[in-house]
Amino acid sequence: MNVSPGRQFDRAGAASDDAEPSNLPDFERLADNIAKALEQGGKALAAMVKPVEEGKVKTAFAEDVADAIKTFGHVAEYWLTDPARTLEAQTELSANFLDLWSNTLRRLAGDEEKPLIPVDPRDKRFASEDWQTYPVFDFLRQAYSISTHWAEHMVEGAELDKRTHDKAAFYVKQIAAALAPSNFLLTNPEVLRATWKAEGENLARGMKMLAEDIEAGDGTLRIRQTSGDNFKLGVNLATTPGKVVFRNDLIELLQYAPTTEQVYKRPLLIVPPWINKFYILDLNPDKSFIRWAVSQGLTVFCISWVNPDARHADKDFFAYMNEGIFAALDRIKKITAEPKVTAIGYCVGGTLTASALAYMAAKGDDRIASATLFTTQVDFTYSGDLKVFADEDRIKNIEAEMKLSGYLEGRSMANAFNMLRPNDMIWSYVVNNYLKGIEPMAFDLLTWNGDSTRMPRANHSYYLRNCYLENRLAQGEMVLGDEKLDLGKITIPVYNLATKEDHIAPAKSVFLGAKLFGGEMRYVLGGSGHIAGVVNPPGPKPKYQYWTGSRPEGAFEDWFAKAESHPGSWWPDWLAWVVAQAPEKVKARKPGGRCKTLGDAPGDYVRIKG
Repeated sequence: MNVSPGRQFDRAGAASDDAEPSNLPDFERLADNIAKALEQGGKALAAMVKPVEEGKVKTAFAEDVADAIKTFGHVAEYWLTDPARTLEAQTELSANFLDLWSNTLRRLAGDEEKPLIPVDPRDKRFASEDWQTYPVFDFLRQAYSISTHWAEHMVEGAELDKRTHDKAAFYVKQIAAALAPSNFLLTNPEVLRATWKAEGENLARGMKMLAEDIEAGDGTLRIRQTSGDNFKLGVNLATTPGKVVFRNDLIELLQYAPTTEQVYKRPLLIVPPWINKFYILDLNPDKSFIRWAVSQGLTVFCISWVNPDARHADKDFFAYMNEGIFAALDRIKKITAEPKVTAIGYCVGGTLTASALAYMAAKGDDRIASATLFTTQVDFTYSGDLKVFADEDRIKNIEAEMKLSGYLEGRSMANAFNMLRPNDMIWSYVVNNYLKGIEPMAFDLLTWNGDSTRMPRANHSYYLRNCYLENRLAQGEMVLGDEKLDLGKITIPVYNLATKEDHIAPAKSVFLGAKLFGGEMRYVLGGSGHIAGVVNPPGPKPKYQYWTGSRPEGAFEDWFAKAESHPGSWWPDWLAWVVAQAPEKVKARKPGGRCKTLGDAPGDYVRIKG
């Protein structure tokens, strides 16, 4: 179908007789580019198959398909065991499609008929006017919408246990995202228009990128989300000046250079997640939480976790606490002569920090005097979309995969996070990269997002089982070393930040966990999600607001209804809270003090690729 600009079409999308020949492509060049695209497609297929044939890749695709079929079987069983329910489901789908056929036929006949299902302005997949202009494509869009809403209704309406329901909803979301007509050349008018106009060059470029991305992923598609080498660590990423002041098998400890003549006496230790790299908190000078904290007079230390390999297979949660947090505390005391710090734990780094605090409370260890948790779960009852990946069968499969290499590949976690938002994080790139042939723009956040990290076998298995699967930390049954952990024994002040649109650590989940601590608790709700809600610096044009209220109790919805909204960043509110704990100041400290430094920040461990 010709959809080039300037050519005339009737309402059905067919070319009219008075189309100008000048708008036709060079068919020889079009054929040549399609041949190039097919050649690159062959290379992509070869790159995908080769590692499997050589036994270098263990694919879990068959296991995922089997689990999806089993899950959908429970949904089908509910609807098919009762004839009335079966008829209800069939009637609903049939009636909607009959209405769509009637509506489309009237439009094809020239009637000024509105679509049965209006375009959702929030859905970028169908934003092009071509979807509405040509009834054939609009029919595909509406048929897709009817089918996906019907499938979602089948899941929502079925009486299932929560785990099965969540898995079924997740699988429907993935399948619906994958089968959208916008994802295919012949059913996407926008891509057809681009192909006609570019004489197929977009497909040749796109298939070349596809082959490169599969090869880069060692047989698995590693979708490029940002362009190549535009960002470099220490150059335009992670640029806050500092030194590596300690190193062991698991961490490098970074201390940042002061920018004020005096600093607060109590140092700050940041414990980032090990499932991503720490520089999300130091992306660039304008967004850097670390640089901002230094500018406010804090002596900032940050852990940079090693990107583990087979040598770290037996490093478990206890090792991450001892060789991570506790080793950092020992070095900070040696450098600053301060016996106590305030600590920040982010995401799983926060879960580790909370676990360490419970362990320290049991041991009478008071080196952490106050703590902040960024988007951290300690109670995993409402743990969001990631819980789909944490049932017994999946964990066994992950453990089997880790047993072979000693770690979980970084791309496995990256894929899991991308699947939480498949339209935005997967299929939009598939269309733009491989069908439109457009190289993605340079973007520091997506460069960080693509800089994946591996997970050591012992630590990842312990975390999945004790937190996501069995929720042992919240129940007071989790054991580290020789101690059973009780969050209620943590009596130091805690600043607990959740974010309103977080799908990884939902605000309701963080709220529930906040009730378990035994001391002063300041629960704060930031706008946006898991990353943007945290990396939300102060400025003249505040992007998101935040909410404060009483200590968490009762239902989250009731707390939020009474909470006070504040414009702008929560960072100054946090700083005021930290300073109130320990307002005394001293002369600014140089990184390392009298201890030998081991190089410039951001160090060596952060540069290890996953």
